[in-house]
Amino acid sequence: MGKSLIITEKPSVAREFAAALKQKMQNKNGYMESSDYIITWCYGHLITMSYPHVYDEALQKWSMDTLPFIPKQYKYEVIENVKQQFSIISSLFHRQDVDVIYNAGDSGREGEYIQRLVLQMAGYNGTAKLKRIWIDSQTEEEILRGIKEAKDASAYDNLSASAYLRAKEDYLMGINFSRVLTLKYGYGIKEYLKKDKMVISVGRVMTCVLGMVVNREREIREFVKTPFYKIQATIPYQENQIVGEWKCLENSAYYGNPYLYKDVGFTKKEMAESFIAGLERSNPYPIFATITGIEKKRETKNPPLLYNLAELQNDCSKFFKCSPADTLRIVQELYEKKLTTYPRTDARVLSSAVAKEIGKNLQGLKSYSPTKGFVEEILSTGREKKLPKSRYVNDKQITDHYAIIPTGQGFGALQSVSDLGKKVYDLIVRRFLSVFFDPAVYQKATLSVMLEQETFQSNFKVLKEEGYQKVLASYSKPKETSKEEGKEGEKEENQDTGNSLLALLETVKKGQLIEISGLQMKEGETTPPKRYNSGTIILAMENAGQLIEDEELRAQIKGSGIGTSATRAEILNKLVNNGYLALNKKTQILTPTQVGEMIYEVVMYSIKPLLNPELTASWEKGLSMVANGEITEEEYLVKLNDFVNRRTNGVKAIRNQNQMISRYRYVSQFYS
Repeated sequence: MGKSLIITEKPSVAREFAAALKQKMQNKNGYMESSDYIITWCYGHLITMSYPHVYDEALQKWSMDTLPFIPKQYKYEVIENVKQQFSIISSLFHRQDVDVIYNAGDSGREGEYIQRLVLQMAGYNGTAKLKRIWIDSQTEEEILRGIKEAKDASAYDNLSASAYLRAKEDYLMGINFSRVLTLKYGYGIKEYLKKDKMVISVGRVMTCVLGMVVNREREIREFVKTPFYKIQATIPYQENQIVGEWKCLENSAYYGNPYLYKDVGFTKKEMAESFIAGLERSNPYPIFATITGIEKKRETKNPPLLYNLAELQNDCSKFFKCSPADTLRIVQELYEKKLTTYPRTDARVLSSAVAKEIGKNLQGLKSYSPTKGFVEEILSTGREKKLPKSRYVNDKQITDHYAIIPTGQGFGALQSVSDLGKKVYDLIVRRFLSVFFDPAVYQKATLSVMLEQETFQSNFKVLKEEGYQKVLASYSKPKETSKEEGKEGEKEENQDTGNSLLALLETVKKGQLIEISGLQMKEGETTPPKRYNSGTIILAMENAGQLIEDEELRAQIKGSGIGTSATRAEILNKLVNNGYLALNKKTQILTPTQVGEMIYEVVMYSIKPLLNPELTASWEKGLSMVANGEITEEEYLVKLNDFVNRRTNGVKAIRNQNQMISRYRYVSQFYS
């Protein structure tokens, strides 16, 4: 009987597999071996796509005459500093005593690509069975399950095809568009900015994200503040002041007035002052208004869905001012230390199989003292048994991996995690535990009163039962200050006043007169859209350019976004490192740089589709369709080659240098 060869993505993972197999392993040069198993490893990528000059020396020099460059057969090569490890892996693949080769690479598209390239370049003995291990955590139990249930490698051929296409797509667009735009516009920008050199780097996802940030910055620049003046009536009750805001309904004397602001105030100060003066003249103090509406309504709010990587990156940016790249690094470390499940996931739910065994995770979490009380409450009441039939379990919403949750293991390793890492772990644990608790219950209250023909309303939403929120209490949402007062809705920031309104509603009825202690004007002004920060840009990328902050809506419309959970942080880093975006490390706010805006102008006037989030997302959707077997690799490649060919030749034909100089001047005025 031959040996099984397992190849992992990095040495630390290989050690976890060795520990799980519980066999006496001998450490060799670049691998470990026992009587039944050989375990070796990559160092991430071992193989890369060859640069154009490898195909033809003439392509070393950038020239319009050699563009577009679209190879018929792609060339690959071993990365120089890992050649020794590749040679070791290759020799192991060709050993005649190896009868099974297990791909234990990272369980995702990129992990598949890394391992397939190694097999492609190395070859193997020709007789071994090729198997794929797909796991969701690095616990011993999960590793052993992955080996036992490993599928034939061919079951992942479509995923592999999509991975190869993603690399070819980024290669073709990056090389052709970067070269043609640099040759066309690089000299002009270099001279304008008085730089030594200028390479214009563009990409399928990177340039789209640059466009999103630039467009937002321009919305802010072009925003014109609108002053407004709201009218308020104060209703005294016990020790509190209940404020009713004027609402212009159809019976109002001001209905249809051209100086109205959203039917809640005026854009002219004198109009608001006249409004108040008129009411006070005809209603000398004490003023009494008639109660025209009393409404009380109970509202529940469910615990949020579980974390996927984008949601976690957004919350870490919000709570800890942590960049997406740092969040990914931390959660990858937590995964490798067996503390949490696989991090590069888009799913926010669990599989039905995992849900049935979730008691094991909870039992393990008894050892995590900060939330031990919540775990004991869950287990003592049997709440975990209801999970499989809840909205937090849905096999149809899972492609590669389920949501990020704690394994309930690895607590010894938690001590070696950084303080920030401990905070991220706590965030994941609390989000997970919250789904086992009841919804939060609010009491909504609305009081409507009429003074002459004018209606004033008080709206409050008061928390009555905290439910799951007691688990998340450590991470209440940061208060965002804004001068914008035009958004209507229930107030919930003043619990005492809300309770006073509820108490008042118990003592009054429709048609009753109620005293108003005063009328006043409240000034405000509209504010521009908020800049993206490192968390909200990740959410916008996940939702194809739409910054949807409502969790429920995000879950409903979720589709293929811009980039993937595994690549978004890296793309953001590249934009910052290239000097196209500036990231404020303290606030995590993103702004374009002068060079970034100039490149935006270049792309806008030459390859505008690269700035279109919907189009960029459609490329990602196409890759998903290849992975799902809905379209063939060949069909996708034909469209890709055509797009690159047409757009590259289109840039070569452009004659707009003078127009671009005027655009550079326009951009420069904001950076003087």
